[in-house]
Amino acid sequence: MASFLEKVLRTGDKQVLKRLRSYTDAVNSLEDSFKALSDAELRAETDAFKARIEDGESLDRLLPEAFAAVREAASRTLGQRHYDVQLMGGAALHLGNIAEMKTGEGKTLVATAPAYLNALSGKGVHVVTVNDYLAEYQANLMGRVFRFLGLDTGVILAGQDPATRREQYAADITYGTNNEFGFDYLRDNMAWSKDELVQRGHHYTIVDEVDSILIDEARTPLIISGPASGEANRWYKEFAKMVTNLKADTDYEVDEKKRTVGVLEPGIEKVEDYLGIDNLYESQNTPLIGFLNNAIKAKELFHANKDYIVAQGEVRIVDEHTGRVLAGRRYNEGIHQAIEAKEGVEIKAENQTMATITLQNYFRLYDKLSGMTGTAQTEAAEFMNTYEIGVVPIPPNKGMARIDQRDLVYKNEATKYAAVVRDIEERHATGQPVLVGTASVEKSEYLSKLLAKRGVRHEVLNAKNHAREAAIVAQAGRKGSVTVATNMAGRGTDIMLGGNAEFDAVEAMEQKGLDPERDAEKYEAEWPAVLEHYEKSTKAEHEEVIELGGLYVLGTERHESRRIDDQLRGRSGRQGDPGESRFYLSLADDLMRLFNPAVAQRLMAVAPDDVPVTGRMITSGIANAQNQVEGRNAEQRKNVLKYDDVLNRQREVVYRDRRRILMGDDIAEQIQQFVEEVITTAIEDRTRVGHSEDWDLDGLWEALRELYPITLTQKEIIDEAGGRPRLTADFLTEQILSDAKLVYQEREDELGSEAMRNLERRVLLSVFGRRWPEHLYEMDYLKEGIGLRAMAQRDPLVEYQREGHQMFKGLMDTIREETVVTMYHLEVRRQRTGQDGGEVEMARPQRPAFLQYSAPNEDGEPMARLEAKDNHQTPVGEGAEAAKAAEGTDAADESSQPTENRARRRARKGGSSKKVPASSSGSRTRAGGTHDVCARPRSDSGICASRGVKASNGPSSDFKMDHPPLAVDPFDPEGNGPGPGRFLDHHGGLVALGAGEQTRTLRTRGALWTSKSDARSRYCS
Repeated sequence: MASFLEKVLRTGDKQVLKRLRSYTDAVNSLEDSFKALSDAELRAETDAFKARIEDGESLDRLLPEAFAAVREAASRTLGQRHYDVQLMGGAALHLGNIAEMKTGEGKTLVATAPAYLNALSGKGVHVVTVNDYLAEYQANLMGRVFRFLGLDTGVILAGQDPATRREQYAADITYGTNNEFGFDYLRDNMAWSKDELVQRGHHYTIVDEVDSILIDEARTPLIISGPASGEANRWYKEFAKMVTNLKADTDYEVDEKKRTVGVLEPGIEKVEDYLGIDNLYESQNTPLIGFLNNAIKAKELFHANKDYIVAQGEVRIVDEHTGRVLAGRRYNEGIHQAIEAKEGVEIKAENQTMATITLQNYFRLYDKLSGMTGTAQTEAAEFMNTYEIGVVPIPPNKGMARIDQRDLVYKNEATKYAAVVRDIEERHATGQPVLVGTASVEKSEYLSKLLAKRGVRHEVLNAKNHAREAAIVAQAGRKGSVTVATNMAGRGTDIMLGGNAEFDAVEAMEQKGLDPERDAEKYEAEWPAVLEHYEKSTKAEHEEVIELGGLYVLGTERHESRRIDDQLRGRSGRQGDPGESRFYLSLADDLMRLFNPAVAQRLMAVAPDDVPVTGRMITSGIANAQNQVEGRNAEQRKNVLKYDDVLNRQREVVYRDRRRILMGDDIAEQIQQFVEEVITTAIEDRTRVGHSEDWDLDGLWEALRELYPITLTQKEIIDEAGGRPRLTADFLTEQILSDAKLVYQEREDELGSEAMRNLERRVLLSVFGRRWPEHLYEMDYLKEGIGLRAMAQRDPLVEYQREGHQMFKGLMDTIREETVVTMYHLEVRRQRTGQDGGEVEMARPQRPAFLQYSAPNEDGEPMARLEAKDNHQTPVGEGAEAAKAAEGTDAADESSQPTENRARRRARKGGSSKKVPASSSGSRTRAGGTHDVCARPRSDSGICASRGVKASNGPSSDFKMDHPPLAVDPFDPEGNGPGPGRFLDHHGGLVALGAGEQTRTLRTRGALWTSKSDARSRYCS
């Protein structure tokens, strides 16, 4: 099916190319007239274009003139004139396509024309790059073109404060990374007021390296999380000690390819003996399974000085493919805590998800999406299915002259690297520049040692410093240079034979202290001479390198994806230059060993040690291995999107309502609707069955008092109805609603209408801020176990959709009820502002001490970074603590996070199987805190033996706990144990219930409690 679709797409490409050529011809016909314009006249064209757009002229009709203006502006400012194929690429981007252009075709310049054209509408354009360095570099360089034409540019960088970000987004064209754009969207939907919003919409975006961002990185969602209640669990240390006595293949199995572990019978027996328990799979012990699996993963799948380093008492992640030490970033799902326990450093608590979105759903927010890359055709079907954008291959400006040699495959890595070093040494002796691509930091350093032994001068790049490495890669085409780099290092920077004159010129201007934005006039005056100087200095060397055969690209290993291999090859042979490429492989490489072991084993049995193996079997084996990985990754992306689409529909509803509140809309009518629905539901629940004489009016009045301070008595309503037999549910509802509205109006008269409207918005925002993160956790927990429904012949996705809908309906019911309760019971203090009146004093909920941002790295794997409170002042709307905020009290102690025992909830996947497969180590952020779990029997006094927390009765006026930060179940003072899915939060609220259970919220001494008909549960912390 995919191949058929690809054929259809290729047929459409021809029609698109014909249209693009017609646009290019139109632009060329205007070139002379625009050349004749003065600088002021050319700049004035922008105002003329804007006026024509306001009069209704379409951007498509304006395209030839706008592109001609940009071409002339680029020629005058940068000394670069757009080639015809670059104009074709720009037109493809404007039409909402992906322009596939080979490396070195000048895609950065290509983006200027469509960005300018679409910015004329005044709605803003976002240009997305793969890292902060490229975003800033491109914004400064291409910003000269835009500023010359009267438009301004901005750049979004990590660490900027909200005020700076808002200013950058207000620019006509804004550069930044996909992660920063996505996180700003999420932060905007956590804002407490409209003054904190930074983005101004999603009109048009151009995504550079679109296959990397929209395909490779799309496997991992963006997640903002904050500290959850509870402390880091001591069980991590216990299990870290325990697993040192367990042996692989005897006590547990490890699947490196899937990154999973499974505990075997002998291992389970050892664990049970160590812990002194009879059965690891009893309900009270199931949380321990998660700790066990994570401890084994930390031991077998995560290795020091490869996956992470230990520095200054912290475990710091090393990105295997870029080599950067990612300070502040953490693995998810308890893996990082398990590694910390293994290494004997301080164990830090886990986090709770506060906002999340996939890259697919974020980029589908844009009215028009486009992108550029050199390798997109192989993923054309996925781009069309997921994003509804086509791939248009743009012909190169000059024909390809690079020679791609056949792969050389050796039996083992030692002989492979020996051959690699010999080849590099020979090429280096002639002066031919060599770029060596490696798959990991470890391999780069190993090869560097071998080259050093042979006396070959070289540079090693592991993408630890984007700015420095871009400078080195820019000169990797100079005579005699040898550059060893991971595949991602220095991406986005052209390697020009003899040296990159433009890069040298930019550096020279920086050394002179000139900034293209601050010193625009002087910068533009000096630029032509500086650029000409460096072009002359590199021209002679350029010719020498051409005579030597151009840049030689040597790959030491095939990547999992063919596109990455093509990107490495594409660094050679740009703009018709000669070049050569070759890959050296071994049968022990990870790709062959993990994904095509049968072929590798057969060849290793017959292959000589020092002679390369060639043949059809090798070629097909490599292709099959890459196809397997690409297929697996495609399924992961598809699966992530299928499930996030369910959550996305819910997210759209919540974010739309939040945005409406932030914009200051009057929600008085909505609040009154909440009052009617909540009170009507409470009445219907107690009058649905039987006659009026059978109704429990005492229970109804008790429930109503929890919702609002009812002033009517039972006797008054019965007398008004003419006796209890004549009492009807409709009459009862009418009278009580009338009373509720009267009480609400009295409250509004007391506070004032304006203050009441403000209070309504604040309270509803608070409730959204509290309940939405809880719902995210519940949806995440549901998704984790939903796959087991397939064993009952049920479609897991359909089940997820059905139960997710029920949970969302429950969320909205809870939001309505909590809003109503808060609006009626909130004690509001008025702050006098003068003789004429006052306003409600409301403090904003405090932002968490830190936020964790989880996002894909450049290889698509999930990583996280921490941001301390002081580095970002965006407040986060919380939940029930709005009451404390309104009373002027400190909300810091009333955290918004759901505080149930996350480890217990997650691990309750139970089962009698003695082999427990664990989830992938690359899963999303775990939302929740970790508490000690009672693994040993309780003592007769009701003390949890592992914690020493005594159960006590509650809620009541004398409610006490021996360990205040934790909660005990008021419905289970004897501690008989937890029911399915029910746990107390740290405010005494039962936050997770079994399917179908009805809940009602009580307020006792400022705390929220939840009661239910099935009130037997247990809790041990």
